[in-house]
Amino acid sequence: MSSLRVRIGVLGIALMAGLAAPATATAAEAAPSPTVEEQRLDGAVPQEILRRSGFDTVAAEFARELGRAGSWSEARRIVVREGSALWRRAVERAQGRGPSGGDLSRDDDRPLYWARLGMTREVRTWEPGFGLTNTQRAALLGELEKASRGQNAIRYPVGKGLRRILVTGFDPFTLDRDIRISNPSGATALALDGTVVKTADGPARIETAVFPVRWQDFAEGTVERTLRPYLPRVDLFATVSQGRVGRFDVERTNGAWRGGFPDNENISRTETIPVAGPASQPQWTTTTLPYQEIADARTGRFPVYDNTRVTEIPAGGTDPVVRPQGPTPGSTAREGGGGNYLSNEIAYRATLLRDRLGLHDVLPGGHVHTPVLQFGAGNTDPATGTVTDPEFVRNRLDIIAQVRSIVTVALSATK
Repeated sequence: MSSLRVRIGVLGIALMAGLAAPATATAAEAAPSPTVEEQRLDGAVPQEILRRSGFDTVAAEFARELGRAGSWSEARRIVVREGSALWRRAVERAQGRGPSGGDLSRDDDRPLYWARLGMTREVRTWEPGFGLTNTQRAALLGELEKASRGQNAIRYPVGKGLRRILVTGFDPFTLDRDIRISNPSGATALALDGTVVKTADGPARIETAVFPVRWQDFAEGTVERTLRPYLPRVDLFATVSQGRVGRFDVERTNGAWRGGFPDNENISRTETIPVAGPASQPQWTTTTLPYQEIADARTGRFPVYDNTRVTEIPAGGTDPVVRPQGPTPGSTAREGGGGNYLSNEIAYRATLLRDRLGLHDVLPGGHVHTPVLQFGAGNTDPATGTVTDPEFVRNRLDIIAQVRSIVTVALSATK
């Protein structure tokens, strides 16, 4: 999901605000309109995806439950419960448990994406009789986002003998270009959540979470808030996103720059990545994944590259320069190996958090770009093509399997 190949919000107030019900009643504030992202939901393609997966009733059932809430605190309990249930349902469907709900292949990440938007739209436009402030509504939306993305469901068994891997994925994006799009990193997160792989040093448990393609959520700290409790406890982490056609990349270097490509709300940001403690913010962070071992291993049908390329403004310069072998001393970032979109940003934020926690030398972690998920020949026109085809499914399954192999190799190569 890099801006290099993108030539392949908006939760509002801080997500943690208003988690306790107010002591006194407050006047209701007008419900906002659906977001740009939510407005796409009524199109024929999203509705077909929901119908063919059995997720087409999720929003309506959620709305009925929400309508029974007699207070903000009760609404919060419903939101957390139903958001968590959506995540579990999507994971179970992806992993072959329970009914498929329709003829859409189980590996598909899109039912979760569109069903979640149906739920967030219900919360955003809800006007309960007890009154709801903007702050309270934003808190409900925040709870729903966390629960339905698996961000509060990361669980590792207690005790020794089982190593721990954390993997993250993303929502579909560039939906105005082709609304049929699936994101293989999100599909990977669903397929691998809670699974166990065999490494050279024994079994390892994989836990996953999915992140939005929205600049504002990242500025509000969703990455750090989700990962901070777990990085000190895991043996390896990999942020994963969709990148270039026909190849995997282990991104060696991440840059502190947002390049401005529009997100899923059609909002652009061109600026230094906003983080806490900007005075100590580096221009570059680096992977600690065993990139050479990953690139050399036979992990699947797609080639895997150790990508060292960046774009920088050299020290004392004014114009961007491409550096195939990485940044030079004192330079200013303009693109990391993963570009300057949200894939680069999650890699930068996760590795900066790793370093600020004092884990640089002991925790392998970094970013992996998957191949672009492509439809089959003859199904490339969004206006006339189908929402799925056999090659599309095969490509996604192969990418999922190769990510599993990559993280297994990576952990096996570390001590």
